[in-house]
Amino acid sequence: MADRPEVGTYSSSGPKLATGPSQTWYVDNESKGNPKDPNKGVQDVQDEGFEEGSTSSVKEVFDIQAIDPVLAKKMALANEAIDAIGMTSFQWKLFFLNGFGYAVDSLLIVCQSIASPAVQQEYGLPSAHIVGIPLASQVGLLVGAGVWGFSADIIGRKLAFNTSLFGCSIFVLIAGGMPDYISFAAIVAIYSACAGGNYILDATNFLEFLPTTHAWLVTFMAIWWAVGYTITGLLAWAFMSNYSCAPDATTATCPRSENMGWRYLHLTCGALVLVMALLRVTVINMTQTPRWLLSNNRDEEVISVLNRIAAMKNVVNPLSLDQLQSEGIVLHTEKSAWSRVRMKLHFQGLFQTRKLAWSTTVIIANWFVIGMVTPLFSVFLPYYLKSRGADTGDDSNYTTWRNYAINQISGVFGPIIAGILVEFNHIGRRGALAIGAAITMILQFGYTQIKTPAQNVGVSAAITAAS
Repeated sequence: MADRPEVGTYSSSGPKLATGPSQTWYVDNESKGNPKDPNKGVQDVQDEGFEEGSTSSVKEVFDIQAIDPVLAKKMALANEAIDAIGMTSFQWKLFFLNGFGYAVDSLLIVCQSIASPAVQQEYGLPSAHIVGIPLASQVGLLVGAGVWGFSADIIGRKLAFNTSLFGCSIFVLIAGGMPDYISFAAIVAIYSACAGGNYILDATNFLEFLPTTHAWLVTFMAIWWAVGYTITGLLAWAFMSNYSCAPDATTATCPRSENMGWRYLHLTCGALVLVMALLRVTVINMTQTPRWLLSNNRDEEVISVLNRIAAMKNVVNPLSLDQLQSEGIVLHTEKSAWSRVRMKLHFQGLFQTRKLAWSTTVIIANWFVIGMVTPLFSVFLPYYLKSRGADTGDDSNYTTWRNYAINQISGVFGPIIAGILVEFNHIGRRGALAIGAAITMILQFGYTQIKTPAQNVGVSAAITAAS
């Protein structure tokens, strides 16, 4: 294989970071393209460690040779090309419009939560033992994340990316017109499934187009989650305060005409999501990501996508089709994407090494605990505090939704602080995560001791910011 031309710029102080769809490695500039050992630039990454702020050891977590050496080399070349091209208007559009996808997920999760008491007041509970709307939402999120997350590796990012947000908008609009509790819960399950799929894809699509110089933006994207909460909080303050039945109303005293707030909330949110779904299609004109195309051995399309991105910055894509094809053919791409072999690989990749298996297990457990803590905080704690004599303020619609809006606005500051912390070498992602978790834990314990309305608003806002 001929000596490859230089791609991108490198620091003389060390190797450059390259990231694949399910693996991360270093590419050493000095060894790259060594005619005596053409594989050295990729193989030696097993012996390199990440700087603090990323992870401790690539070799411990991910053995690149255990997967597919050809794919690894092609991924490294594509990563170098993306780094050489740099940040363009395309990636910034992705940041804002994919970021709004993050906002949609949080917006819709709390949208049903806000609507649930009002719907229950108007229609009553079909069962005395199950509150169906929150359950429908959680089931929908689980199914959506599983279906879209898995299918995106098979059918590609583009179709799943576009359909998930359109599905959200359509079913949120429909939810605003549901005539009874069960039909509303069913539509909540559907739009939650779309939101769950959208949540999986937003960060994935953004990361796979992102140069490593701007990797901090992945952490900073969490600000959009807070933006979604804030939008919903402000809309709830406007609609639920003025167009809802009194807190002590029952099905007999809560007619439709006095309980339009939850409907207005869904119709407004649905219209907003529909506008953003249209913008994602027309403004971004999303393509398949280079890394997904490489994993399917579609080298020509990879070059076409990179050329398009480079043209937006008036630079030349340094990667050629000959360079990619000279590396060989990715394993198993001659088989159907639905074949047993390739299906199996989707799951095996998460447990390739002991360290990677442990990392995967811990991440899953972490999200499992978050899934338990969130409803615990929002559902159980208010009852606990009331039983202990805490004064959380008057329970009027105005005060309730004003406090809710304040709480959600405070969440905007957390991702900003996290985005700064991850850039410090001695803190990094792990340190920022540990600090946030520790502060959240302390505040959660402290919240059980609140006694006044001011303490209620202040501590809950601090918890939202920290978490």
